[in-house]
Amino acid sequence: MKHVFLLSLFFVGFMACKPEPNPKKEYPAPRPVTLATKPFFPPAVIPADNPLTVEGIELGRHLFYEKKLSGDNTQSCASCHNQELAFTDNGKPFSTGITGAVGVRNSMPLFNLTWTNRFFWDGRVPTLRAQVLLPIEDPTEMHESLENAIHKLEQTALYPELFGKAFGDEVVTEERMAKALEQFILSIQSTDSKFDKFRVNPVLSPLSLQETRGFNIFMREFSPPGSGRPVGADCFHCHGTHLFTANNFTNNGLDESPAVGFSIVTNDPNDIGKFKTPSLRNVGVTGPYMHDGRFATLEEVLEHYNAHIKQSQTLDVSLKSQGMGLGLTTQDKADIIAFLHTLTDSVYLNNPAYKSPF
Repeated sequence: MKHVFLLSLFFVGFMACKPEPNPKKEYPAPRPVTLATKPFFPPAVIPADNPLTVEGIELGRHLFYEKKLSGDNTQSCASCHNQELAFTDNGKPFSTGITGAVGVRNSMPLFNLTWTNRFFWDGRVPTLRAQVLLPIEDPTEMHESLENAIHKLEQTALYPELFGKAFGDEVVTEERMAKALEQFILSIQSTDSKFDKFRVNPVLSPLSLQETRGFNIFMREFSPPGSGRPVGADCFHCHGTHLFTANNFTNNGLDESPAVGFSIVTNDPNDIGKFKTPSLRNVGVTGPYMHDGRFATLEEVLEHYNAHIKQSQTLDVSLKSQGMGLGLTTQDKADIIAFLHTLTDSVYLNNPAYKSPF
């Protein structure tokens, strides 16, 4: 009985000395971020239910470069989106996933997505937030379940704290992953090219004579033979505005029997062969070109529009009106390409805010 009494005293004493469970860790509210509005650009469009914050963007940056999101921990989003090449895939027509499977669409650049709508070349996803998680589960890409990806993040010392800083507590969820990736990608802006500096102050940052001539040809309407008008390449219809894209879906005459394209969304045969019109910003570093990466160089792209448009039922009306092609000379094409290189933004391509945190 004495031993039972002493054991009881020991147990009570032990319990009295045992520390209480740690209270739920509290985090300060994340700090809001407002993207700077640049000359000639409208204010950024940010989802009302996912405002940008310092901590949300930082979590998204980590997730973008995190290889644990792939099935064998060898690939991240950044594996197919290299910042130095405007977040495209290192000159490859198609990306290769962790199993060696090869995709069927060229990796698109990432910038200025606050001003775009619908994602992927065929526009099959309506929001960036819905898009960002799909490559993780795609068997031809990162080939990992979201459940496993979340479990791996939860087991690290790093991510619970990053989620806590971004969202107030350390719970890791699909929605929070998507929101953080959305915040990081929306923060990626390209607004500081040579052409942007020229528009702000043409005296301090002038274009060369060749670049100026190329810009003028780029912005002029097509001039059919005998019209008496200066040569025009008619590029601005699809690639005008400060964004250098109309953010539409267009059949640009690649094939006589075009692929499904945007009709996968609309079920409208009039949308067969229509793919997202990419921005021409940073186009000098984003080759190869087109949704299937068929053109290796800008020279090949211009020669396509100059003389190799394929007629089809859904061909863009501007291209139909050109008949046998633009009739550009070798010098005209060289001038346009010189202008296109003024759209390369070295500030964006080297911005440390977009680089790997690891």
